[in-house]
Formats: sequence, C-alpha cells, structure tokens
Amino acid sequence: MRQLLAAVLAISSELDLEVVLRRIIESAAALTDARYGALGVIGEDGMLARFLPVGVDQATIDAIGPFPEGHGILGLLIREPHPLRLHDLHDHPDSYGFPAHHPPMSAFLGVPIRVRDTVFGNLYLTDKRGGGDFTPEDEEMVTALAGAAGVAVENARLYDRLRAATEGFQRSLLPTVARLEDVELEARYQPATEVPRIGGDWYDLIRLPDGVPCLMLGDVMGHGGEAATVMSRISNIMRVVAHDEQTPPSRILRRLDKVLHDLHGGPMATVIVARLEPAASGRVLHWSSAGHPPPLVVAPGTRAHHLDGEPGPPLGVDPDAARRDHRLRLPAGGTVVLHTDGLVEARDHSIDEGMRNAAAIVERHATAPLADLCDALIRSPGRPLRDDVALLAARVTT
Repeated sequence: MRQLLAAVLAISSELDLEVVLRRIIESAAALTDARYGALGVIGEDGMLARFLPVGVDQATIDAIGPFPEGHGILGLLIREPHPLRLHDLHDHPDSYGFPAHHPPMSAFLGVPIRVRDTVFGNLYLTDKRGGGDFTPEDEEMVTALAGAAGVAVENARLYDRLRAATEGFQRSLLPTVARLEDVELEARYQPATEVPRIGGDWYDLIRLPDGVPCLMLGDVMGHGGEAATVMSRISNIMRVVAHDEQTPPSRILRRLDKVLHDLHGGPMATVIVARLEPAASGRVLHWSSAGHPPPLVVAPGTRAHHLDGEPGPPLGVDPDAARRDHRLRLPAGGTVVLHTDGLVEARDHSIDEGMRNAAAIVERHATAPLADLCDALIRSPGRPLRDDVALLAARVTT
C-alpha cells in the first residue's frame, strides 16, 4: 500500500502530459517488478496512436521497427477493456508472433486506463524479474494505479489547454515587429513552462516622429491577470510618452513613471528604452534603464557582452528619481538584444552566470541570421523556464 500511494503521488505531482505518461508506466513496472512495460494510447480510429515502452533500450527499439498499431493481444484489450493476466502470451489464441529482434516475453498483465467514461489507453506489463506469473494482487495494484492515472491524464490535458489559452492571450497583447530599411529586427516571447501563468513581460518598437527607431521592453512585477493588465497599460502609455518626448530615453522613463504614479498609483515594473540613432556609419545605441537588465551587444570582431551603466530604480519606486542615459556606437553588423530576466535566471546558477551564457550564445551567432540568434537564446536554458522571457533584437545592416 505504501508503494502504491507513493506511485500515485509520483504521477499526480506532474502536469506535463509526456512526463505523466512516462511516470505511469515506470510506476506500474516498479509496483509489479515487471521487466518490461508499455502504455498504448488509443486514437480516434480505435487503433494505437501512441506506444511508449520502458525496459527496452533505444538500440533494440530501432531494431524492432515500427511500434504496434493495436492488433493481437493489444487489439483484444482495445476491444474488451478489462484487466487481462496471462501465464504465457504465446498460448493465447489472439497472440501474434513477435517481430524480429523483439525480446522474448511470456507472463503478461494488461489493464485499461479510463479518463472519465472513455478508455484512454492500456497499460501492458510483461515478465516479472523474479520469474513466475503476475498475481491477483499485482492486478489489483495496477488497476488502482490506472484509476489514479486517469485523473492525472485528465489534469495534464486541462493543463495543456490552459497553457495554450494563456500563451495565446499573452501573445495577443504583443505587437507585430515593424520592418525597417537599415535595421533588421526580431522579437520573441516564451512563456514559463513550469506552470501556466499570464505574465507581465512585453516588448514594443515604434518609429518616433524624428525618424529614429525606439525599442522598448519591460517586465511587470508579479504574474496573473493583474500583471498582464498592468503590462498592457504601461506599454500603451509608454508609446504615447515616447512619441511625445522622443529623446532622451531617460526623460521618457521619468515622465512615464510620473504618469503611472499619478494615474495608477505607481505600479512596479522594470523597463528599458533604447533609441537607434543615425550616425556617420552604423547607429548609436542611446538607452536608459529603470531597474532592467542591460542591453546585450556584439559587433564584428568583438566579444559579446552586457553593457555597463547605472540602471536606476524600477518604475513605481520614486517618480522623481534622476535617471541616466548611456550611449554606444553600433557599427554595421552590430547587434543589440534587449531581454527580460527570465532569460538569465535559473535555480542552478547565478544571474551573472546566466548573463555570461547568454553572451556566449550571442557571440556564437553574431554572423548568423538574426532569427537564428533569437531562437538559440530561447532554446538555451535546456530546462523548464521559471519565468516568461521576452526579447527584442536589432542588427544594424548599413
């Protein structure tokens, strides 16, 4: 019973469907001491749409060939979704011969997994490690586990739908990146993968009345619908303020902070504003930050790095705080990336290490298409994202 409760807890603690399915199989095999296990997901056509095995290495899987579609004993369980225990698979009239390279199997236990009143799939277990047949107690435990598995599968499906709806809503609040003649632009938004959250990360770009492109990116404190509402409010007000003030970026931030303080009580957010001003050759990056991570830049023949510069306090701290401007010349081929802190934050390393990792990726992709550089940055963590990530990249082309 303790093992069963531990197994139920293991599969119920996950929300990602792929992880849930894998844990169901592994838990069932561990409970019964089965050498091999698999989970077959039934498709709309009544055949197996998915087949996930455990206990067989990848080389053997490749040698066996295509996964089963739902014939033989597997088809019997689809047609008659009831627990089935066999002393030897080969003795059953519905058992077909195994394909070449398939491991020999004899003792068998199959149990259906139901999600509400629908059979989602079947659990298959073969060959107890100690030898012998699967027992009635094994059948009872796996049947109980399958009941909990049905709930876990339904929760994971609901989670997937919620995450998709959340991401769709978040993306609908973000603008389409404009096209400019002498500046290449790319933007990305990647929601947190650990839980489905609406966040406050955003990016924007407008061409100011003086013809200068203005890049804006920010991150509202907190998560949920309130953070998304505040994010939308800040980005809309910021467009108006930036269009009216134009320059310098520090004045744009200071006026934005005062307007938000007067109208909305001073919501907390980090924001960075950057102008790409024309120069004799290339562009001048003219930027100011309200508590936000600094720009990440790379130019031909140079190392990628985050810029130094006083970030100033976040919005909502002190609307009268002095803010500083910073400048850097970007030659043709130079790239600047603005990003939120979700790109560089992780449980297993410091923000400084995360910033170094991001710089290394930008340096490796300094001459690659800008879209490839942005995709590499988004993929770089190789782990679930704790927080949303927004990034806006610009490359000077002439």
